[in-house]
Amino acid sequence: MMPIAHPFALTHKLLIAIGTAALLTSCAPLPDHSDKPVASLRPVIWPELPDQPRFMLETTLRSPDDIRTRDETEKLRDTLIGDKPKFTPAFNKPYQVAARQGMLYVTDTKSRLVHVFDIPHRTFFRMGLRKPGTLSKPIGIALDGDGNVYVADVSARKVFVYDSLGLYLKEIGIPEELERPTGVAVNSAGTRIYVVDSGGIDTALHRVIAYDKEGHKLFTIGTRGIQDGQFNLPTLGAVAPDGTLYVLDAGNFRVQAFDPDGKFLRKWGQAGNAPGNFSRPRGIAVDKEGNVYVTDAAFDNVQIFNAQGQLLMAMGGPSEDDVKGGYALMGGVAIDETGRVYLVDQAFSKLDVIRHLSDEEGKRLMTELK
Repeated sequence: MMPIAHPFALTHKLLIAIGTAALLTSCAPLPDHSDKPVASLRPVIWPELPDQPRFMLETTLRSPDDIRTRDETEKLRDTLIGDKPKFTPAFNKPYQVAARQGMLYVTDTKSRLVHVFDIPHRTFFRMGLRKPGTLSKPIGIALDGDGNVYVADVSARKVFVYDSLGLYLKEIGIPEELERPTGVAVNSAGTRIYVVDSGGIDTALHRVIAYDKEGHKLFTIGTRGIQDGQFNLPTLGAVAPDGTLYVLDAGNFRVQAFDPDGKFLRKWGQAGNAPGNFSRPRGIAVDKEGNVYVTDAAFDNVQIFNAQGQLLMAMGGPSEDDVKGGYALMGGVAIDETGRVYLVDQAFSKLDVIRHLSDEEGKRLMTELK
């Protein structure tokens, strides 16, 4: 199986040292914003050897300059005057992320907007700054199959909808029916929009409200509680390719699954520090195979489960230092159509891009890295 071509195929320097020919068409070097010497060009992989690698850290995004192409005039100017390009951070407090066809959207609760990395055009812009689509405190974010962007604004108590370039389209929900919308999930057709309403500690309105494409309310899932189909501070949701809705029931330390019409299907997870447990779950996403990814700010990793809740593996881990593949406050997670995983770290203000390796690539890396 050949790797999927992707806009992150910008340069090949990182992988020359590895000598893995099949990877040369798809990986980019990590932007380095520190003055620390590079200790090794050895790639960051998960799981680690002796197990076969399944994922590899591809790049890290922190600044608009990470995707911008500098022309020859700029390079010559810097050479002549001995100037070094200044680092301009993209984020203040990144939270959740969504990704599709090289378009990466990151909510920022402090900047009160959405940062957008347009990888195919190597440009960066921000959305949610202009009326009537001005954002107050964006948290959850989701994309439909047409690339429309859905942003849950917990302060405005509604969901804003934009096109892929940030043009305001419409709103879903109203403050009178939403207490504290922290998450939003949408099916590919955009015909079923689920708003996760965490309610707050002083209310029983812990629920998910479903809307149609026009924003008409269809039904409500759950109330506060610990039984199947009930929630305690639900925060986010994600829709699988088969239409299954997965809800991160954070206060109950579990994931719950529902059919498209809100019927309870199954659940998994509990509070704890063992593999498969949750402590501070922060993000949820589903890949095209139906596997469920859950980030945890206490473990600073992302755990990957199959659709039935069986733990498959984990990636990441805590780090006091801002190192490749290390995290200090894990936030959101997204999966794009190529299987790439996008992880937000709030403490280090970064967005890591992790590529899913084919079986052939994983076996080749095992040989190269021994």
